[in-house]
Formats: sequence, C-alpha cells, structure tokens
Amino acid sequence: MSLYKTFRPLIFKSQPEMAHWTTIHMLQLGGAVPPARWLLNAWFKARQPGPEVKAFGLTFPNPLGMAAGYDKDGLGWRGLATLGFGHIEIGTVTPRPQPGNPKPRIFRLVEDEGVINRMGFPNKGADYVARKLCYRRPKGVVLGMNIGKNKVTPNEKAVEDYLYLVKMFAPLVDYLAINVSSPNTPGLRDLQTRVALEALLAPVAAERAEQVKRLGKNVPVLV
Repeated sequence: MSLYKTFRPLIFKSQPEMAHWTTIHMLQLGGAVPPARWLLNAWFKARQPGPEVKAFGLTFPNPLGMAAGYDKDGLGWRGLATLGFGHIEIGTVTPRPQPGNPKPRIFRLVEDEGVINRMGFPNKGADYVARKLCYRRPKGVVLGMNIGKNKVTPNEKAVEDYLYLVKMFAPLVDYLAINVSSPNTPGLRDLQTRVALEALLAPVAAERAEQVKRLGKNVPVLV
C-alpha cells in the first residue's frame, strides 16, 4: 500500500489548510534529519533515471517538478528533494510578509480530486525565505523562486517589488518566475497588459543582466 493511501484518511480528517501546513512541516523535518533524508531517498528512488530535460540553459534531471504555491516559505524544499522531483519552485514570495486572504481559503473538491486555492500569496517575506535557502542543497535538484508583489503595493510601483526580489534571490536559486497571473491578488493580472508588462519586464531584464554579470552564472527569468 502506498504512503498516500495510508495517510489519506488522516489527512482528510483535518481542514485543508491544516493538512497543507502539516505536510510541509513533516517535509521540513524529513529534509533536516540525515537518517530521514536517507530513508525518503531510498523509499522514493526512481526505478529508472531521467529523462533529462534541457531548457533555458538548465538541465533538469527529470520532467517532474513541484510547482510554486505548495512550499511558499521555503520550509519543506529539502524534504521535497528526497521525493524524486527534477525541480522545486518555492513561493510565491513577496518582499514583505503578508497574511494572505481571510480563512477559509482552501476548499477540497473530493469527487473531482481537486482543490480550490484562494490563499492570496500568504508568506513570511523575502528575508525569511532567503534564510531558508542557506542550507546545503541536495545534489541534482533545480531550484526556482516564484516572485510577486505585495498586495498593498500599487501596480504603478510593482516593478520596485520585483526588482528587490530579483536582487535578493538571483544568487540563491537557478531561475526566477515572475508571477502576474494570480486571481487572488486584486489588480495583479492588470500587469498582463502589453504596456504594463513591458514596463515591468524591461527593468527586470536589465537587473537580471546585471546579476548574471556579477554572479557569473545563468539566471533565467520566466513569466
């Protein structure tokens, strides 16, 4: 029997956000304790490696990754790395801490085997997340950071938030993802218009070029 089938009844007895919080902290513990890391690596070792994926100058050990939105604060990424993911995208992180939308904000769709997420970028802020990336990185995993503006930041000043985050995380991760797609932050998707997106991405591209020159490494920026 799989671990999921074993723990699923217990997980479904708790509120969705509590279940999320619990699994993140279990992964945090598993990634921090060497015997637990060894056990998880052995348990979830792929039957065959790869196939490798080469994209935007990076080599991913396999095509399966953990998307942003699960590990928002960089707590469980080392535990996630033991589960066989080819890449892990942390976030969305904002410059300053913010609580997100009022609870309840996660809803299970049991029959559809899905979840509705209306969290609204809750996170502990860039400084906190950056500290969580100072631990030794597991071998082979590609690490990305999904970045967004604070809810209280007006769109005309959004570029300041994104530039701050590019500077902070370019040295710490393999790629950056610009989040302008969440429907849970009021006005965020207004940045998708051509004029707004060009005004945002031109300075971001310039800052990215500076970081590449300073760091001597490739720092892809995705949108």
